[in-house]
Amino acid sequence: MRNELDFAPLYRSSIGFDRVFNLLNNAQRLQAIETWPPYDIVKTSEDDYRIQMAVAGFAEADLDITQERNVLVVKGQRTEGKDGEYLHRGIAGRAFERRFELADHVRVENASLTNGILAIALKREVPEAMKPRKIAIGDGSFQQAPLQIEAERQVA
Repeated sequence: MRNELDFAPLYRSSIGFDRVFNLLNNAQRLQAIETWPPYDIVKTSEDDYRIQMAVAGFAEADLDITQERNVLVVKGQRTEGKDGEYLHRGIAGRAFERRFELADHVRVENASLTNGILAIALKREVPEAMKPRKIAIGDGSFQQAPLQIEAERQVA
């Protein structure tokens, strides 16, 4: 039995939080939590993050990383070579698709594959207009610039 939360009352009393409610609804709809490939999310500084995925057996050509709006999609499809008959197959090489929801203003800087670990560097870049700014407190007098009347221009 699944219990789903109803966010309808919150829609009536909040403005601009649609994306948050959509994220919560999408999280509720996940059928099974995929555990492969394993990954870590590391916060390396105030605005920098790194996703590390264990993708042993995958080459760079087998991996596809795309950013679609606020979703980072990592896909892996290994090309099967005929190396012989496997007596035991313990290294997982199945296709996968892993999605990560990104906050606003987060972009992918780069990706690298080293020793079977895919590292994806992310950076949050908040626009200047959205950053906190200091407001100077004046003496209380509001002075307007004096109005000037433009002189008539003579055409020669």
